[in-house]
Amino acid sequence: MKAFLLLEDGTIFEGNSFGMEGKVVGEVVFNTGMTGYQEVLTDPSYCGQIVCMTYPLIGNYGVNIEDIESLKPQVKGFIVRELCKTPSNWRSIETLNEYLKRNEITGLEGIDTRALTRILRDNGTMKGTIITAEQLENIQEELTNVNSYTVSNPVLQVTTREIKHYEGEGYKIALLDYGLKQNIVRSLLNRGCEVYVFPATATADEVLGVDPDGIMLSNGPGSPRECQFQIDTIKKLIGKKPIFGICLGHQLAALANGANAIKLKYGHRGCNHPVKDIEKDLTYITSQNHGYTIVEESLNKETMTVSHKNMNDGTIEGIKYKNAPLFTVQFHPEASPGPEDTAYLFDEFIKMIDYSKNIL
Repeated sequence: MKAFLLLEDGTIFEGNSFGMEGKVVGEVVFNTGMTGYQEVLTDPSYCGQIVCMTYPLIGNYGVNIEDIESLKPQVKGFIVRELCKTPSNWRSIETLNEYLKRNEITGLEGIDTRALTRILRDNGTMKGTIITAEQLENIQEELTNVNSYTVSNPVLQVTTREIKHYEGEGYKIALLDYGLKQNIVRSLLNRGCEVYVFPATATADEVLGVDPDGIMLSNGPGSPRECQFQIDTIKKLIGKKPIFGICLGHQLAALANGANAIKLKYGHRGCNHPVKDIEKDLTYITSQNHGYTIVEESLNKETMTVSHKNMNDGTIEGIKYKNAPLFTVQFHPEASPGPEDTAYLFDEFIKMIDYSKNIL
Protein backbone atom coordinates (compact mmCIF):
# COMPACT_ATOMS: atom_id res chain seq x y z
CA MET A 1 0.00 0.00 0.00
CA LYS A 2 1.23 3.52 -0.81
CA ALA A 3 2.41 5.37 2.28
CA PHE A 4 4.31 8.52 3.22
CA LEU A 5 6.85 9.81 5.69
CA LEU A 6 5.90 13.31 6.80
CA LEU A 7 8.57 15.23 8.71
CA GLU A 8 7.85 18.07 11.11
CA ASP A 9 9.31 20.61 8.65
CA GLY A 10 6.73 19.58 6.04
CA THR A 11 9.04 17.38 3.93
CA ILE A 12 7.20 14.38 2.44
CA PHE A 13 8.66 11.10 1.16
CA GLU A 14 6.49 8.66 -0.78
CA GLY A 15 6.95 4.90 -0.57
CA ASN A 16 5.10 1.71 0.34
CA SER A 17 4.14 0.41 3.74
CA PHE A 18 5.13 -2.99 5.09
CA GLY A 19 4.74 -4.73 8.42
CA MET A 20 1.59 -3.47 10.10
CA GLU A 21 -0.24 -0.94 7.92
CA GLY A 22 -1.32 2.17 9.75
CA LYS A 23 -0.06 5.44 11.19
CA VAL A 24 2.79 5.91 13.64
CA VAL A 25 4.51 9.00 15.06
CA GLY A 26 8.04 9.19 16.49
CA GLU A 27 11.45 10.82 16.40
CA VAL A 28 13.11 10.01 13.07
CA VAL A 29 16.77 8.94 13.36
CA PHE A 30 19.21 7.08 11.12
CA ASN A 31 21.49 4.09 11.70
CA THR A 32 24.62 3.60 9.56
CA GLY A 33 25.12 -0.12 10.22
CA MET A 34 25.43 -2.39 7.19
CA THR A 35 24.03 -5.33 9.13
CA GLY A 36 22.25 -6.01 12.41
CA TYR A 37 18.74 -4.80 11.64
CA GLN A 38 17.26 -7.37 14.03
CA GLU A 39 19.42 -6.11 16.90
CA VAL A 40 18.48 -2.53 15.99
CA LEU A 41 14.78 -3.34 16.03
CA THR A 42 14.97 -4.94 19.49
CA ASP A 43 17.30 -2.40 21.14
CA PRO A 44 15.29 -0.66 23.93
CA SER A 45 17.35 2.50 23.38
CA TYR A 46 15.21 3.10 20.25
CA CYS A 47 12.01 3.42 22.29
CA GLY A 48 9.89 6.20 20.76
CA GLN A 49 11.92 6.43 17.55
CA ILE A 50 11.40 5.72 13.85
CA VAL A 51 14.67 4.28 12.57
CA CYS A 52 15.95 4.76 9.01
CA MET A 53 18.64 2.31 7.88
CA THR A 54 21.19 3.98 5.58
CA TYR A 55 22.34 0.68 4.07
CA PRO A 56 20.01 0.15 1.07
CA LEU A 57 19.06 -3.57 1.22
CA ILE A 58 17.51 -4.73 4.50
CA GLY A 59 15.98 -8.09 5.37
CA ASN A 60 18.24 -10.28 3.22
CA TYR A 61 19.00 -12.79 6.00
CA GLY A 62 15.51 -12.78 7.48
CA VAL A 63 14.74 -12.98 11.20
CA ASN A 64 15.84 -15.62 13.71
CA ILE A 65 15.23 -16.27 17.39
CA GLU A 66 18.85 -15.86 18.56
CA ASP A 67 19.80 -12.33 17.49
CA ILE A 68 17.44 -10.32 19.68
CA GLU A 69 18.34 -7.79 22.37
CA SER A 70 14.91 -7.77 24.03
CA LEU A 71 11.70 -9.79 23.82
CA LYS A 72 10.09 -7.67 21.09
CA PRO A 73 10.82 -4.81 18.67
CA GLN A 74 11.20 -1.49 20.50
CA VAL A 75 11.14 0.96 17.57
CA LYS A 76 8.04 2.98 16.69
CA GLY A 77 8.64 2.55 12.96
CA PHE A 78 11.22 1.25 10.48
CA ILE A 79 12.36 2.79 7.17
CA VAL A 80 14.39 1.05 4.44
CA ARG A 81 15.33 1.75 0.84
CA GLU A 82 14.68 -1.80 -0.36
CA LEU A 83 12.96 -4.57 1.59
CA CYS A 84 14.18 -8.08 0.78
CA LYS A 85 11.14 -10.30 0.39
CA THR A 86 13.02 -13.59 -0.14
CA PRO A 87 15.70 -13.87 2.57
CA SER A 88 18.31 -16.62 2.51
CA ASN A 89 19.93 -17.81 5.73
CA TRP A 90 19.96 -21.15 7.49
CA ARG A 91 18.79 -19.59 10.77
CA SER A 92 15.93 -17.57 9.26
CA ILE A 93 12.45 -18.49 10.47
CA GLU A 94 10.47 -15.62 8.91
CA THR A 95 10.83 -12.55 6.73
CA LEU A 96 11.35 -9.07 8.12
CA ASN A 97 7.91 -8.12 6.80
CA GLU A 98 6.28 -11.04 8.63
CA TYR A 99 8.21 -10.24 11.81
CA LEU A 100 7.12 -6.60 11.90
CA LYS A 101 3.53 -7.47 11.02
CA ARG A 102 3.40 -10.07 13.79
CA ASN A 103 4.75 -7.51 16.30
CA GLU A 104 2.53 -4.66 15.02
CA ILE A 105 5.39 -2.42 13.87
CA THR A 106 4.87 -0.14 10.86
CA GLY A 107 7.52 -0.02 8.15
CA LEU A 108 8.10 2.12 5.06
CA GLU A 109 10.14 1.07 2.03
CA GLY A 110 11.04 2.54 -1.34
CA ILE A 111 11.93 6.09 -0.26
CA ASP A 112 15.25 7.83 -0.90
CA THR A 113 16.93 7.01 2.41
CA ARG A 114 20.10 8.87 1.37
CA ALA A 115 18.11 12.10 0.91
CA LEU A 116 16.35 11.57 4.26
CA THR A 117 19.67 10.97 6.01
CA ARG A 118 21.15 14.17 4.55
CA ILE A 119 18.15 16.15 5.78
CA LEU A 120 18.59 14.75 9.30
CA ARG A 121 22.35 15.41 9.22
CA ASP A 122 21.89 18.99 8.04
CA ASN A 123 18.91 19.90 10.21
CA GLY A 124 19.09 17.45 13.09
CA THR A 125 16.72 14.68 14.11
CA MET A 126 13.06 15.48 13.56
CA LYS A 127 9.70 14.19 14.60
CA GLY A 128 7.77 12.48 11.84
CA THR A 129 4.93 10.17 10.96
CA ILE A 130 4.58 7.16 8.70
CA ILE A 131 1.06 7.28 7.30
CA THR A 132 -0.82 5.44 4.55
CA ALA A 133 -2.16 7.35 1.56
CA GLU A 134 -5.78 6.75 2.54
CA GLN A 135 -5.14 8.21 6.01
CA LEU A 136 -3.36 11.35 4.80
CA GLU A 137 -6.31 13.70 4.36
CA ASN A 138 -5.09 16.91 5.98
CA ILE A 139 -1.34 17.57 5.95
CA GLN A 140 -1.57 20.51 8.34
CA GLU A 141 -3.53 18.45 10.86
CA GLU A 142 -0.94 15.66 10.67
CA LEU A 143 1.89 18.18 11.14
CA THR A 144 0.17 19.43 14.29
CA ASN A 145 0.02 15.85 15.59
CA VAL A 146 3.69 15.31 14.75
CA ASN A 147 4.87 18.48 16.46
CA SER A 148 2.93 17.70 19.63
CA TYR A 149 4.50 14.24 19.94
CA THR A 150 6.54 13.58 23.09
CA VAL A 151 7.96 10.50 24.81
CA SER A 152 7.51 10.55 28.56
CA ASN A 153 9.81 8.51 30.81
CA PRO A 154 10.94 6.02 28.13
CA VAL A 155 13.22 4.25 30.64
CA LEU A 156 10.18 3.24 32.68
CA GLN A 157 8.55 1.88 29.52
CA VAL A 158 11.38 -0.55 28.74
CA THR A 159 12.87 -1.58 32.09
CA THR A 160 12.16 -4.97 33.64
CA ARG A 161 9.25 -5.08 36.07
CA GLU A 162 10.87 -7.58 38.43
CA ILE A 163 14.30 -8.71 39.56
CA LYS A 164 15.81 -11.40 37.32
CA HIS A 165 18.50 -13.81 38.47
CA TYR A 166 21.06 -15.61 36.30
CA GLU A 167 23.22 -18.28 37.93
CA GLY A 168 27.00 -18.14 37.81
CA GLU A 169 29.97 -19.25 39.87
CA GLY A 170 31.98 -16.04 39.62
CA TYR A 171 31.43 -12.51 40.89
CA LYS A 172 27.92 -11.39 41.73
CA ILE A 173 26.90 -8.44 39.54
CA ALA A 174 23.92 -6.15 40.11
CA LEU A 175 22.81 -4.86 36.71
CA LEU A 176 20.51 -1.85 36.70
CA ASP A 177 18.18 -2.11 33.72
CA TYR A 178 17.50 1.25 32.10
CA GLY A 179 16.65 -0.50 28.82
CA LEU A 180 19.43 -3.05 28.64
CA LYS A 181 20.52 -5.09 25.65
CA GLN A 182 20.62 -8.79 26.45
CA ASN A 183 24.18 -9.08 25.23
CA ILE A 184 25.29 -7.19 28.35
CA VAL A 185 23.91 -10.08 30.39
CA ARG A 186 25.52 -12.60 28.02
CA SER A 187 28.88 -10.82 28.26
CA LEU A 188 28.80 -11.10 32.05
CA LEU A 189 27.63 -14.72 32.02
CA ASN A 190 30.39 -15.60 29.56
CA ARG A 191 32.86 -14.40 32.21
CA GLY A 192 31.29 -16.69 34.82
CA CYS A 193 29.41 -13.95 36.68
CA GLU A 194 26.22 -14.38 38.65
CA VAL A 195 23.85 -11.63 37.53
CA TYR A 196 20.93 -9.90 39.23
CA VAL A 197 18.98 -7.60 36.89
CA PHE A 198 17.16 -4.82 38.75
CA PRO A 199 14.37 -2.52 37.53
CA ALA A 200 15.30 1.12 36.95
CA THR A 201 13.09 1.93 39.95
CA ALA A 202 15.23 -0.11 42.37
CA THR A 203 16.63 1.79 45.34
CA ALA A 204 20.27 1.75 46.38
CA ASP A 205 19.37 -0.32 49.44
CA GLU A 206 17.64 -2.92 47.26
CA VAL A 207 20.66 -3.17 44.95
CA LEU A 208 23.13 -3.41 47.83
CA GLY A 209 20.82 -5.89 49.54
CA VAL A 210 22.08 -8.76 47.37
CA ASP A 211 25.65 -7.88 48.41
CA PRO A 212 27.01 -7.60 44.85
CA ASP A 213 30.70 -7.65 44.05
CA GLY A 214 30.14 -5.07 41.30
CA ILE A 215 27.41 -2.93 39.76
CA MET A 216 26.62 -2.29 36.10
CA LEU A 217 24.58 0.62 34.73
CA SER A 218 22.96 -0.31 31.43
CA ASN A 219 22.10 1.52 28.24
CA GLY A 220 18.62 2.94 27.71
CA PRO A 221 16.49 5.48 25.83
CA GLY A 222 15.78 9.17 26.18
CA SER A 223 17.34 12.14 27.89
CA PRO A 224 19.48 11.46 30.97
CA ARG A 225 18.13 14.66 32.53
CA GLU A 226 14.70 13.01 32.88
CA CYS A 227 16.13 10.26 35.12
CA GLN A 228 16.49 12.14 38.39
CA PHE A 229 15.48 9.16 40.54
CA GLN A 230 18.10 6.99 38.85
CA ILE A 231 20.75 9.72 39.22
CA ASP A 232 20.00 10.00 42.94
CA THR A 233 20.26 6.22 43.29
CA ILE A 234 23.64 6.17 41.54
CA LYS A 235 24.90 8.89 43.90
CA LYS A 236 24.19 6.54 46.80
CA LEU A 237 25.94 3.62 45.08
CA ILE A 238 29.16 5.39 44.11
CA GLY A 239 32.04 4.28 46.30
CA LYS A 240 30.11 1.33 47.75
CA LYS A 241 31.04 -1.15 44.98
CA PRO A 242 32.99 -1.08 41.69
CA ILE A 243 30.74 0.32 38.94
CA PHE A 244 30.82 0.03 35.14
CA GLY A 245 28.36 2.08 33.05
CA ILE A 246 27.38 1.84 29.37
CA CYS A 247 25.64 4.46 27.19
CA LEU A 248 22.78 5.94 29.27
CA GLY A 249 24.49 4.48 32.34
CA HIS A 250 27.59 6.48 31.36
CA GLN A 251 25.55 9.67 31.15
CA LEU A 252 23.70 9.12 34.42
CA ALA A 253 26.95 8.47 36.29
CA ALA A 254 28.38 11.71 34.93
CA LEU A 255 25.30 13.67 35.96
CA ALA A 256 25.48 12.05 39.39
CA ASN A 257 28.97 13.56 39.65
CA GLY A 258 27.83 17.06 38.69
CA ALA A 259 28.42 17.05 34.91
CA ASN A 260 25.99 18.27 32.25
CA ALA A 261 24.54 16.57 29.17
CA ILE A 262 23.36 18.08 25.89
CA LYS A 263 21.46 16.66 22.92
CA LEU A 264 23.51 15.97 19.80
CA LYS A 265 22.33 17.31 16.46
CA TYR A 266 21.64 13.87 14.99
CA GLY A 267 23.24 11.45 17.44
CA HIS A 268 25.55 8.48 16.93
CA ARG A 269 23.81 5.33 15.70
CA GLY A 270 25.57 2.48 13.91
CA CYS A 271 28.32 -0.09 14.30
CA ASN A 272 31.16 1.79 12.59
CA HIS A 273 32.10 4.72 14.85
CA PRO A 274 35.82 5.28 15.58
CA VAL A 275 36.72 5.88 19.23
CA LYS A 276 40.16 6.46 20.73
CA ASP A 277 41.21 4.91 24.03
CA ILE A 278 43.42 7.76 25.25
CA GLU A 279 45.40 5.72 27.78
CA LYS A 280 46.15 2.91 25.31
CA ASP A 281 46.66 5.36 22.42
CA LEU A 282 44.60 3.04 20.22
CA THR A 283 41.52 3.70 18.10
CA TYR A 284 38.70 1.16 17.98
CA ILE A 285 35.63 0.81 15.79
CA THR A 286 32.56 0.81 18.03
CA SER A 287 28.82 0.31 17.97
CA GLN A 288 26.75 3.23 19.23
CA ASN A 289 23.17 4.31 19.78
CA HIS A 290 22.65 7.57 21.62
CA GLY A 291 21.36 11.10 21.09
CA TYR A 292 23.04 12.87 24.03
CA THR A 293 26.60 13.54 25.13
CA ILE A 294 28.37 14.75 28.26
CA VAL A 295 29.79 18.28 28.09
CA GLU A 296 33.55 18.08 28.63
CA GLU A 297 33.76 21.57 30.14
CA SER A 298 31.33 20.48 32.87
CA LEU A 299 33.58 17.70 34.20
CA ASN A 300 35.17 18.07 37.62
CA LYS A 301 38.83 17.65 36.63
CA GLU A 302 39.79 16.72 40.20
CA THR A 303 37.60 13.62 40.19
CA MET A 304 36.85 12.84 36.49
CA THR A 305 39.10 12.26 33.50
CA VAL A 306 38.19 11.59 29.86
CA SER A 307 39.26 8.06 28.90
CA HIS A 308 37.80 7.80 25.37
CA LYS A 309 37.08 10.29 22.59
CA ASN A 310 35.00 10.10 19.43
CA MET A 311 37.31 10.52 16.44
CA ASN A 312 34.56 11.98 14.24
CA ASP A 313 33.36 14.88 16.36
CA GLY A 314 35.57 14.89 19.48
CA THR A 315 32.73 14.17 21.92
CA ILE A 316 33.36 12.25 25.15
CA GLU A 317 33.12 8.47 24.79
CA GLY A 318 34.40 7.40 28.19
CA ILE A 319 35.12 8.70 31.70
CA LYS A 320 37.26 7.32 34.53
CA TYR A 321 36.77 8.50 38.09
CA LYS A 322 39.55 9.25 40.54
CA ASN A 323 37.44 9.28 43.69
CA ALA A 324 35.80 5.84 43.34
CA PRO A 325 36.16 2.51 41.50
CA LEU A 326 34.01 3.67 38.59
CA PHE A 327 34.41 3.91 34.83
CA THR A 328 31.90 4.37 32.02
CA VAL A 329 31.75 4.40 28.23
CA GLN A 330 29.29 5.96 25.80
CA PHE A 331 29.56 3.21 23.18
CA HIS A 332 28.54 -0.47 23.37
CA PRO A 333 31.42 -2.88 24.13
CA GLU A 334 28.90 -5.76 24.18
CA ALA A 335 27.48 -4.94 20.73
CA SER A 336 26.57 -7.79 18.42
CA PRO A 337 26.66 -7.62 15.51
CA GLY A 338 29.46 -5.18 15.37
CA PRO A 339 33.12 -4.98 16.27
CA GLU A 340 34.23 -6.81 19.39
CA ASP A 341 37.39 -4.74 19.82
CA THR A 342 36.20 -3.11 23.04
CA ALA A 343 34.95 -6.25 24.81
CA TYR A 344 38.13 -5.90 26.88
CA LEU A 345 36.23 -3.38 29.00
CA PHE A 346 34.25 -6.19 30.62
CA ASP A 347 37.58 -7.81 31.54
CA GLU A 348 38.76 -4.50 33.00
CA PHE A 349 35.57 -4.39 35.07
CA ILE A 350 36.38 -7.86 36.46
CA LYS A 351 39.96 -6.74 37.19
CA MET A 352 38.62 -3.67 39.01
CA ILE A 353 36.55 -5.98 41.20
CA ASP A 354 39.63 -8.16 41.78
CA TYR A 355 41.58 -5.08 42.88
CA SER A 356 38.82 -3.86 45.21
CA LYS A 357 38.66 -7.29 46.85
CA ASN A 358 42.42 -7.33 47.48
CA ILE A 359 42.62 -3.87 49.06
CA LEU A 360 39.57 -4.18 51.31
